[in-house]
Amino acid sequence: MITAGIIILIVLVILLLVLTRTIKILKEYQRVVIFRLGRSIGSKGPGLLLINPVIDRLNLVDLREQYFEIPHQTAITKDNAPISIDFIMFYQVVDPVQSVVAVQNFSGAALNVAATTLRSVVGDMSLDDVLSRREDMNSLLRLRLDEVTERWGVKVSNVEVREINPPPAVQDAMTRQMSAERTRRAVVTESEGQKQAAITVAEGQKQASVLAAEGQKQATILAAEAERESAKLRAQGLSDALEAVNTNASRSDANVLTLQYLETLRQLAQSPSTKFVIPAELTGLLATMGQATRNAMEITQPPTGNKNVPKVAAARTTNGKMDPAAGAAIVD
Repeated sequence: MITAGIIILIVLVILLLVLTRTIKILKEYQRVVIFRLGRSIGSKGPGLLLINPVIDRLNLVDLREQYFEIPHQTAITKDNAPISIDFIMFYQVVDPVQSVVAVQNFSGAALNVAATTLRSVVGDMSLDDVLSRREDMNSLLRLRLDEVTERWGVKVSNVEVREINPPPAVQDAMTRQMSAERTRRAVVTESEGQKQAAITVAEGQKQASVLAAEGQKQATILAAEAERESAKLRAQGLSDALEAVNTNASRSDANVLTLQYLETLRQLAQSPSTKFVIPAELTGLLATMGQATRNAMEITQPPTGNKNVPKVAAARTTNGKMDPAAGAAIVD
């Protein structure tokens, strides 16, 4: 009874082991390459998979994108400068069967192919191109590696150079060059700033001069306008005054004018000057005055023989000329 139980237990264990090796569950990104009696029958998966554990052999393949780090490799540039470069290669299996059948050790093969391809690419570029054209070098490395790994059923999706180490002498020269370049940029920037400042100051002075000239122009115009208005007002006042004088003169009679002339002559007689300017109208005025005087005498003259009749005589100066200040006088 005990022996039968042990046998049944052994059979169950064997069946469990057989089932474990017969039933496989693959994930979405996994594939298996099946070799039946040494011959590849293709890849299967994902999901539930039944195999014959006696005659089938399995190789599991991961279809996810993976990366492979290439350690520092020393390469010589086109201008004979030794540099050390390391990069990362991203790849993905696109053909599971070829990735198993075509290459034995993909990691080792990829490492050697990447090293030789790197030396080939760097050898065709100068040091300045290697340092400044990293994107171009990445693209060229990806194309070269993809050409090799394509026959292995692997696609190189991207290559990224991580670090480039030039020789110490080149690094020192690069440091001095960078310092000189930064100094040059600082000088150029300072010169540009001074130039812009001078231009700004000149523009400000120009605008100030223009504004001052405009202000002076406006002030001159306003002063001229004021002077013109003032002249107009003075001329208008003089015109009004002359018009008033003419109006008053036209209203005055001859006697008033005569009295004014006599007053003026009296003032001239009192002046210390020896030369006088006598207007031409004075002769006519005196003649008129003389005629008026004679008419008045004829009207008021008494009968002949009267010794008290007044006589009219013209006042004369010592040199025989008429004294305008004295005018006419009545003498006995």
